[in-house]
Amino acid sequence: MQTAIPCMVMRGGTSKGLYFLASDLPADTAARNRLLLAAMGSPDERQIDGMGGAHPLTSKVAIVSPSADPDTDVDYLFLQVVVDKAEVSDSQNCGNILAGVGPFAIERGLVDAAEGFTDVRIHMVNTGARAVARVETPGRRVNYQGDARIDGVPGTAAPVPIDFLDIAGSSCGALLPTGNIVDRVEGVEVTCIDNGMPVVLLKAGDFGLSGSESPAELEANAELKARIEQIRLAVGPLMKLGDVSNKTVPKMSLVSAPLAGGAINTRTFIPHRVHEAIGVLGSVSVASACMLAGSVAEQVTGLQARDGVCRLDVEHPTGFFTVEMDVSGSAQLDTFQVNRAALLRTARLLMRGEVLVPATEVNK
Repeated sequence: MQTAIPCMVMRGGTSKGLYFLASDLPADTAARNRLLLAAMGSPDERQIDGMGGAHPLTSKVAIVSPSADPDTDVDYLFLQVVVDKAEVSDSQNCGNILAGVGPFAIERGLVDAAEGFTDVRIHMVNTGARAVARVETPGRRVNYQGDARIDGVPGTAAPVPIDFLDIAGSSCGALLPTGNIVDRVEGVEVTCIDNGMPVVLLKAGDFGLSGSESPAELEANAELKARIEQIRLAVGPLMKLGDVSNKTVPKMSLVSAPLAGGAINTRTFIPHRVHEAIGVLGSVSVASACMLAGSVAEQVTGLQARDGVCRLDVEHPTGFFTVEMDVSGSAQLDTFQVNRAALLRTARLLMRGEVLVPATEVNK
């Protein structure tokens, strides 16, 4: 006996996941998580008996429902299904999976499509932050084909521009949760920032790295991974995140001078694997740090922090993210403010139908 659950599989940005209506899943959190683990095939490093792709970037879930907030259209809960453990985490947002929420909401009738394009106002349940995704809807139907290209995804697709609203401190309570621009943790200078995603920035050079190392090289460096995790565990309480030993935040981003003409180069631990790119909201946090005088990021960019609107290319192992920022008060901690952050993603519907899970997992 198996239970069939309505589901869509979508690529959102450089991630892929299962998208559900909240009404199609158990209301009880424990029962819901058992179902999602079975659907993904976790815990198993290959996720061979489920829909997961054996990597954190392809073991993600979006749960979407109508919003009770008159200023937003839908609620979006992001869940990270751990590949090799029986864990489902709601401790962070995901800006890549967010790119598919607008198209999904229109496809499933939660938002009426307008002619030409449709703005979908999204409440990110994990942190309470909001975003607006603009979806192309010619003929009042979602369009997935277009000329927009993002690094980490082959080919082109329709653009999904996303404006992030009130995301500063959404997980940690403050844009700079330690109250400092730079902290020394375990003997290493770090900048801790949360502009949509809690991120700890560290200079690659402080670990004897150039910043050009591949994700595979970094993952193979057991001593480096242990050192990064030691710092992450120490910084968790400083960022108001508590004990982060079983959390997927903060992300740890090694930064260095740009290699390909961007503003800054990154290698990001998420936290125990090295991202082949960088998370959407992680790139926003890194770009925000670049604009703050004296931060670890600003030290390696060679740029001079300045107020106003600018575009920053955040380099990562497979390309770069362009983040559009509007900041003020960049010269010092107590006046620094991010007024706007926006970037471009794409999304594609890959499959719609039902995911089947053993009834024994649903009825426990």
